[in-house]
Amino acid sequence: MNRSELAELIRNGENSGIDFKRDDLAPEKLAKVAAALLNLEGGHILLGVEDDGAVSGLTRERGRAEEWVMQVLRDHLQPGVIPYWETIDWGEGKLVGIVTLSADAPDKPYKVKRGSGAWVTQVRVGSTTRDATREEEARLYMQSGQLQQDRKPVVGSTLADLDLRRLINYFRDIRGQDCPESSDNVGWERLLVNTEIMYGDRGRAIPSVGGLLLFGNAPNRHLAQAGITAVAYPGTQKDYAAQGRELLRGPLVSLFREGAAGSRASGASVAPAAGLVEVGVIDMAMDFVRRHTHVTATLDGARRNDRWDYPEAAVREAIVNAVAHRDYTILGIDVDLAIFADRLEITSPGRLPNTVTVDKMRAGYRASRNELVKEVLRDYRYIEATGLGVPRKIVAGMREHNGTDPDLVEEDSRFVVRLWKHPPAP
Repeated sequence: MNRSELAELIRNGENSGIDFKRDDLAPEKLAKVAAALLNLEGGHILLGVEDDGAVSGLTRERGRAEEWVMQVLRDHLQPGVIPYWETIDWGEGKLVGIVTLSADAPDKPYKVKRGSGAWVTQVRVGSTTRDATREEEARLYMQSGQLQQDRKPVVGSTLADLDLRRLINYFRDIRGQDCPESSDNVGWERLLVNTEIMYGDRGRAIPSVGGLLLFGNAPNRHLAQAGITAVAYPGTQKDYAAQGRELLRGPLVSLFREGAAGSRASGASVAPAAGLVEVGVIDMAMDFVRRHTHVTATLDGARRNDRWDYPEAAVREAIVNAVAHRDYTILGIDVDLAIFADRLEITSPGRLPNTVTVDKMRAGYRASRNELVKEVLRDYRYIEATGLGVPRKIVAGMREHNGTDPDLVEEDSRFVVRLWKHPPAP
């Protein structure tokens, strides 16, 4: 960083990634800010800058200031970190110390030492730092991969909340394995605990979050955040006068006739010939898109070719990724499917999992927030076995379809996939 870049940071003031501090502050306060920045997207702590942006300079000598910072962030953070340290000569004999904390922090949540033995998770909200709530801390554990939300038990639910027909479909027709008789509750609970569709707790079997999402009779009874809100708008902005609006509720996977699930799982369209008995949320969403987008028919000799507004494989991949990788600790918010006159948007609640970036997604980086859901959807072939669905189906699929580049955008606490109907005007 040079002096002009530092001046620009100071001029813009404190924000989610910048904090001003004197270097004579208590070690716990420095560690608290560092933990909060690491738990968000990293950033800079400018030592020797007052809250109002006035530069007072370091009170410690350059070498001693660096040594002090390294000691504090090793002893007062859990896990300890080694930041990037540099100093900038501000003039008039003043030095500003810059503590740079990486955005790619893999060991979330970072905690700060409080008192003699307590370690407390910190979060950054705007320009302020505060203790994390239980839900915020759980989200950070999920981002780091240390906690899989879809494997957690859903207290109050039982085996009766799972659709036995879909479970038989899954084990018998998708996995090709024997399963208990329909009346053998003990056998089913043992099988489902061993496959993490249920959670074993002191002799009891409780459906997991993933189990209810995938196979629940009515997942929303216990998980208000399960499902998709689908809306088709006549123009390019959200409008009360929607052409179609549906709340898509139910288990994620569809129910097939015996012997039909394997052939359907390859991704064929919803049709009676596919052996479909009941649609799940993923196929409900695909059906909504078909009903609210257009198809253009052309003839190639005697052969009719249908061209949809959006390639089906790209839409399916975006929908599947949204329900498979969303943050299910964010309560009461559906995945949002919105169709506009010029684009289709799928919005998934939650930031990208830890270490995942948009560039990595475009390159085919493999990471999952909900491993159980992902693996079961892969068994059904909703998810590509290679894990390259984003670069192959969404990015390359849209370019081949109409020459557009899809938008993959992380903003605030959500992730948006935006598919364009037409190339931009020249």
